[in-house]
Amino acid sequence: MLARKGLLPDGFLLTRLAENQNQPNRGRFKSQRARFITKTGSCNVAHKNIREQGRFLQDVFTTMVDLKWQHSFLIFTSAFLCSWMLFAMIWWLLAFAHGDLEPRDPNGDPGPVPCVTAIHSFTSAFLFSIEVQVTIGFGGRMVTEECPLAITVLIIQNIVGLIINAVMLGCVFMKTAQANRRAETLIFSRNAVIAPRNGRPTFMFRVGDLRKSMIISATIQLQVIRRTVTAEGEVIPVAQLDIQVENPLRSNGIFLVSPLIVSHTIERGSPLYELSAQSLSAEDLEVIVILEGVVETTGITMQARTSYTPEEILWGRRFVSIITEEDGRYCVDYSKFGNTVPVRMPFLSAKEQDQTRGIQEDSPSTQLQGWGLVRAGRGGFRRGGRTCDSAATQPWYAQTEREVEGKGQKKTVQLEVIGRQTDEDGLGEMSE
Repeated sequence: MLARKGLLPDGFLLTRLAENQNQPNRGRFKSQRARFITKTGSCNVAHKNIREQGRFLQDVFTTMVDLKWQHSFLIFTSAFLCSWMLFAMIWWLLAFAHGDLEPRDPNGDPGPVPCVTAIHSFTSAFLFSIEVQVTIGFGGRMVTEECPLAITVLIIQNIVGLIINAVMLGCVFMKTAQANRRAETLIFSRNAVIAPRNGRPTFMFRVGDLRKSMIISATIQLQVIRRTVTAEGEVIPVAQLDIQVENPLRSNGIFLVSPLIVSHTIERGSPLYELSAQSLSAEDLEVIVILEGVVETTGITMQARTSYTPEEILWGRRFVSIITEEDGRYCVDYSKFGNTVPVRMPFLSAKEQDQTRGIQEDSPSTQLQGWGLVRAGRGGFRRGGRTCDSAATQPWYAQTEREVEGKGQKKTVQLEVIGRQTDEDGLGEMSE
């Protein structure tokens, strides 16, 4: 749809086609999973067996705005036709009751003044009904002061016509100015990636705005939709779990003046904590992205949505940079909006990586011997029991004694009292 509107450059579309061809289709030989949110942002939920249909009539305006255009035009046309036919019948009955439909001799007595002039049949009554509701001037047909009831019907039909016109114009305006129309120019990367950032595996995707008018107070929210089972054995087919968005401001607010890479650090407590490269394709989950904000030009609150299934999450890849500085301003190359490059990353999950780091840190080969038990002093020792003036790297407890200089004399002290001995020597020198 963006291509038909001419909002995206051709290079962007060609890059998307090349990206789709190069990407391995992991779900080609698998049954397609049902999506909760489609890539275009619509909710893929079918409501069935609704018994209380009358609730929709309690909010007629919203119901009519939510209808499709063809259904709305059909309702508007039917409303006008029905109102014209109804009041045409009323005008014809008034003329019939007053005797205006009786044939008269054009050369004889004209008879009494009719309620409405020039009404001789139901067809002329229908034409008069259209003129009353749509136009101001009546031409050859007009209401006279002969029938007060005709004046009352004229007032009622005018009010009904104004109400129908107001509802029609309001629905057309709301349908054309809906917030989801602004979301058409907000684009998300077709794929999300998982790559290391600051030493931690991070879930990332890119979002951009094609218009120059900004989205005010833009916030972004991530949710994971997956099937979960509670401790009591209750199966929740669609469980919504929030994901924390990384932002230096410690909030979900973003400044969407240029394309941004939204990230989520996968750590303890994250729904993606146990996700690995091997288990990614077999996972039954969906990451939903919700972007909300206020349209700068209209002040209407809008919302854009998309989602990423396991087939659309790339492991060990990172987005390329698309922002450059040219002639004193920043330029965005949308032809590389969804391009990714491979990076070195283990295939283990974040949980497995944390467990691996914990085993290495607890192993004796990687721990410093005697860390924190012997502090640095004039004797050449520092934390860990290493000597600063010797090339020997032996554990501090491997030696039982050492010579320490103090007040110009050398003396041998036990290693476990080196810290206290050197402290006392230092205090003695300061007192002298």
